[in-house]
Amino acid sequence: MSERAAPFYCPYCGDEDLRPGEQGHGAWECGACNRAFKLSFLGLLTRGLVKERGHDRT
Repeated sequence: MSERAAPFYCPYCGDEDLRPGEQGHGAWECGACNRAFKLSFLGLLTRGLVKERGHDRT
């Protein structure tokens, strides 16, 4: 099994001072704001990409 990519920024303060957390797989700790968080992949959406009517996103 391959390693997952690490987050680049803290989702709370935006700092880059991140290290793996002690709570297990997907857990991260931010040294700047002293918060711990967990990232996980939930799955793929079945509906796919839906383009909004009247809005051109180019």
